[in-house]
Amino acid sequence: MRHIARLFWILLLVCLSPLALGERLRLVSDDWAPYVYQHDGQPRGIDYEVTNQVFARLGVEVEWQFLPWKRCLVMIEQGLADGILDIFQTESRQPYLIYAQEPMSEVEFVLFQASARRHAVTQLQDLAGLTVGTSPGYAYGDTFNGATYFTREAAPTHEANFGKLVLGRIDLAITDRRVGRYLLHQLGMQRQVEELPLVISRQTQYLGLVRKPGREELAAAFAEELRRFKQEPAYAAISNHYTGDIGNILNAVEQQESSTAR
Repeated sequence: MRHIARLFWILLLVCLSPLALGERLRLVSDDWAPYVYQHDGQPRGIDYEVTNQVFARLGVEVEWQFLPWKRCLVMIEQGLADGILDIFQTESRQPYLIYAQEPMSEVEFVLFQASARRHAVTQLQDLAGLTVGTSPGYAYGDTFNGATYFTREAAPTHEANFGKLVLGRIDLAITDRRVGRYLLHQLGMQRQVEELPLVISRQTQYLGLVRKPGREELAAAFAEELRRFKQEPAYAAISNHYTGDIGNILNAVEQQESSTAR
């Protein structure tokens, strides 16, 4: 039955999608390590590699472009790219974006603070009067985005936010837990910046495709093949290649936290 289902989706893609005629799919994203990012000018990341593998199985060629997230969103809304990787589902994007309904990954937004300037934050209301570094175009959840009792200050990159944090120009920074830990390791800032336990929101990331003829079929075929790929050793190998490093980072962070706990 598995082989029959796979054959069905491939035949559907070939018959209905204009991509089958040799069109190259242009995907955009920003640097969001370890999910998708550039290293020495070359694309990398868990979700990047998985996406390439799935599209290769569907016979679809992919071209990648890395841009600031807010610009990625504008390009998608204006139809200047074919798709976007690791985007959250929102009602406002439904008119122009189709989601492949199998998730790529999940993120957990948390706060980071300078070790030299700690804040007692155990709930969102504790942010009153503080300034939190954000990234343009990011959706951190309705409660966080709509709160009026603290200041949100956007920076062009996650690195810039951590730099401002260390310099005391902002009180806290928000990003995905895994992204933050990965970045602190890369920047050598594990002793200068620490993570707070409060989870602001949890979100699921998807591949989004611009609404065009054949794209709904392509999104369905991608989701079906992604579900299948997740059951294979190749998927685990890709994940372990990146999360192995993250595991070492997490151990180092936990040791540091235990040694500096109040």
